Amino acid sequence: MVWFSGIKEDGTRKRGEAGKREAVFWSPMEKERWVRCGLCNHRCPIPPGKTGICRVRKNEEGRLYTLIYGMASSVAVDPIEKKPLFHFKPGSTAFSLGTVGCNFRCLHCQNNDISMADPSFPFLRKVTPEEVVEGALATRSESIAWTYNEPTIWYEFTLETSRLAKKEGISAVYVTNGYMTEEALREHRPYLDAMNIDVKAFTEEFYKKVVGARLEPVLRTCENAVEMGIHVEITYLVIPGWNDRREEIKQFSEWVVEALGEDIPVHFSRFYPQYKMTDRPPTPLSTLDMAYNVAKDAGVKYVYLGNVPGDHRENTYCPSCGELLIERVGFAVSVNRVKNGRCPRCGEKIPVHG
Repeated sequence: MVWFSGIKEDGTRKRGEAGKREAVFWSPMEKERWVRCGLCNHRCPIPPGKTGICRVRKNEEGRLYTLIYGMASSVAVDPIEKKPLFHFKPGSTAFSLGTVGCNFRCLHCQNNDISMADPSFPFLRKVTPEEVVEGALATRSESIAWTYNEPTIWYEFTLETSRLAKKEGISAVYVTNGYMTEEALREHRPYLDAMNIDVKAFTEEFYKKVVGARLEPVLRTCENAVEMGIHVEITYLVIPGWNDRREEIKQFSEWVVEALGEDIPVHFSRFYPQYKMTDRPPTPLSTLDMAYNVAKDAGVKYVYLGNVPGDHRENTYCPSCGELLIERVGFAVSVNRVKNGRCPRCGEKIPVHG
């Protein structure tokens, strides 16, 4: 894709230099030349010459810089269903980008080659906001998805690009762990259309031992995003022996209904051994069946199973009459019967956007 060379024919850089740029959401601390980052809920205190937990935001002489502005590790055109977003522009494609680093340390990370990397990663390419928007337009993608690793950590670039994309009628999507601070989310809100937020478990113990973070800020982000009118879908990766107890899934499902709403789509995804968590087997299908039924009994209207190819619970059914509305094969939509936002059989309002 020629848009990502970042070089003009005469060999000079296009506008929008990649790499280091002064960060947003930070403040000086009382300790000399220390700063506190305010982008995510770690709110890292960072001494001079050091980076935060994410590895990509550095204190240089008492000022905080992002080291990855416009530095992409991964670029692809994906079905929006791969994010997964099932109720946002179904059947469309998303121009998808990731960088390096992460503010979590998940033992089971499936993209650890980039999420655990830092700006010295050898395969980074320089991109500008203009090039990303050009790429989305050229591939007829209706959205730009910030994905593959945690998008919050290259906030400056995603915000600037999303703002530019909005002028071209292109949506912006975050596939995120939900650890962004409320002030950062509110700043991005005018240009952020949809989020798939991972709720990785429903206990603080899991977040402490497996993720290196806290659960409560993630739940707050989900609630804030819904309150702000962003389209939200939730993914819960079911890991044997860690977060697969019936009671925990029941509590999670009840929270979705009470705090977010019964129409919020929930994706229970099958775990496969990854990274530092190879001592667990893949999630038994019986466990996913249980999670599906528990969520339905709790009142979640739209429950999906992921990483289970060919399962009919990848499809969207009318919660009122049971009519098959959107049929999916893998990440492809084969049938979409939603008409004017309603079930064609009974007229039930279906919360599918686009």
